[in-house]
Amino acid sequence: MTKEDVKKIVLNIIGEIAPDEDLTQVKSGLRLRDQLELDSMDFLDIVMELRKKYGIEVPEDDYSRLESLDSCGEYLHPKFMQKGVALA
Repeated sequence: MTKEDVKKIVLNIIGEIAPDEDLTQVKSGLRLRDQLELDSMDFLDIVMELRKKYGIEVPEDDYSRLESLDSCGEYLHPKFMQKGVALA
């Protein structure tokens, strides 16, 4: 699994919780909240889906590390690798 795979997983989760959002133009380096209509509940849903689907825990103190796709990839990639998560 690569950091790009992690970014795709995050985008897929966003697509599930905010199906009306156009994710085709999301820029990796920009804050997700600046690009999409995501509120704090949507963000919590992302964190909950990471835990439910992949067993990835994100402590509240680390939420700011998930503000862009790039930062999601950087922060989550080691967690996915530690869990041994592989894409089907």
